[in-house]
Formats: sequence, structure tokens, C-alpha cells
Amino acid sequence: MKAIVFKSYGDPEVLQLEEIEKPSPKNNEVLVRIYATSVTAEDPKMRGFNHPPLLKFPIGLMFGFKKPKNPVLGIEFAGIIENVGSKVKNFKKGDQVFGYTGLKFGAYAQYKCLPENGLLNIKPNNLSFEEAACLVNGPLSALTYLKKKGKIKKGDHVLIYGASGSVGTAAVQLAKYFETNVTGVCSTKNVAMVKSIGADWVIDYTKQDFTQNGQKYDLIFDTVGKTAMKDCLKILNPKGKYLLTDFGLSHILLTFFTSLFNGKKVIVASSNFYWKREDLKFFKELAENGHLKPVIDKIFPLDQMINAHKYVELGHKTGNVSISVQ
Repeated sequence: MKAIVFKSYGDPEVLQLEEIEKPSPKNNEVLVRIYATSVTAEDPKMRGFNHPPLLKFPIGLMFGFKKPKNPVLGIEFAGIIENVGSKVKNFKKGDQVFGYTGLKFGAYAQYKCLPENGLLNIKPNNLSFEEAACLVNGPLSALTYLKKKGKIKKGDHVLIYGASGSVGTAAVQLAKYFETNVTGVCSTKNVAMVKSIGADWVIDYTKQDFTQNGQKYDLIFDTVGKTAMKDCLKILNPKGKYLLTDFGLSHILLTFFTSLFNGKKVIVASSNFYWKREDLKFFKELAENGHLKPVIDKIFPLDQMINAHKYVELGHKTGNVSISVQ
């Protein structure tokens, strides 16, 4: 089978299209013929071993210091089940599915074996494979922060910074589904798009400082790690929450102390530890009922993975970058 392989850390050019052995499913596994995957913001970091100093050692232990232990990247996918192990009960050949490969990666390939009880679900019938492949990482991160950690509730005033990214576009749609008042913050070119996916108000950060407009919020969700914590805490309502996907040691320390002094909370988390199979079922229902649809910026073919990584590394993608594998 064809796969994008990288045998050393480095620039996008380390990614090479090669023929590797096609896997066979174990008794409890399904073999998925992958039709689409994505390039998340984390993929170039893994490829280049570009991690914050605090994370380099544990990531190196898990995935390799000098070269990658898992040479095929890719964490989210959509495809069709081609074969099933003898003990598989919940899936059958021909099922269209979407899901998450876990920390073994492997979605930059034509085939992938996954355990039946992994993060895998039947694909929404109204989404393409390229869209369904992006209904995993961003939405799961957004759901973890907004609902599982942030305890979002009807009527909350929610500000989403980075509202035009993969996590941000999912967060806007989920926050609206939970019946909150949503303010999105993004650049000029994405204002109309963020408004179109449900934001009640959109602030163009190139023209206005959202911390200086007199508004207060119950939740501030920084999806890209570019807000100033001190300024954000000032515009939170009592018992408000400041949610961060990109954080450092100072943020971690403040999670323990902030609420002791003013009732406000700083919340950080490795969100994938909170992801559940039922979350994908929830997203399928939302998608089929018109409440959640991945925003796709560009679709690259598998053999253009180098260009896809270069584009994502620019840091200006809108929503998701999908990869057509077949």
C-alpha cells in the first residue's frame, strides 16, 4: 500500500510517498481503507520535533528522540471497512466510518487497522469523506474544553479566540448548539465565515482589542494560545473560566491558585485523555441534524503532503486541511 513515511525529523521534505506492507486485522480489529485524512496543526510539530521545552522530554520518550518510532503520521481519518477480525461484532465490511488512530498515528496511508472498541464510528451520511475526516480532532478538543472542563451551560456568554481554526470553528458551532451567546475573534478575511457558522458577534482582532470593549464573559476559550492571561481574567464574570489549549508552566500553576482568590478559573488539559467513543456518535448526530459541519480550507491529494504541511505551517489555515488518500 502507499503511505507517507518520514524516517527522520526535519522539514516537510522528510515526508516521502512509499510502498509499505498492508496490515492485516487481528481478531478484535477492523481494516479500514482510508479515503481521507487531515493535516492538523500538531502534525508539523511531530514531523519536525518542534515542541515546547516542557514537553520535549516526555514526547521524545514516547515517540523517539533521534528518529520517529512511528514513521507514518496522521491521527484522524474517514474510510470504508474492508475486512474485520473474527471477534468483531459492531462493524462489518462496507461500513463507512470515521475516527481517531490514537498515538500510534498511521492515517497517512491507504489502510489502517484499528481495534473495534477504539475511537471509531459510522460516518455521517451527509458528509464527504474529506469532511468526515475532520470531524474528530478539532471537535473533540472543543467539546472537552467547553463541556467536559468548562461546564458550558445555556445562556453563557462565550468568547472564542481563534474562531476560524480547526478547534475554533468546531467550538463556535458547539457553543451555539449548547444555546450560548457566542463571540468569535478572528482576522478580517474570516469574519464572514465565523458569522456564517453561528457566532452572534465577531471581533476582527486587527481592528479591535476584545479586552477593551467593556464586555464580560463566562467562558473565554483561547484555541491558539495567543491571548494575555492577565487581560482575559479581568474580563471574566465572577466564577468565569479561562480555557487554554496551548499553555505553559505558569498557566498550570495558576490552575491551582486562581480560584482560591477570586473564584475565576484557569483551565488547561491534555484534551485527548477525555475523548470517548460516544463523542463521535454525538458528532454524527449533530452533523446529520445540521448543527456541526467541518470547515474545509483546502484538500490536497496524498502525494502532495509536503505542500499540505507547508501550508499548515504558515499558521493561516481556515478550519481544516483535508487529504484525499484514494
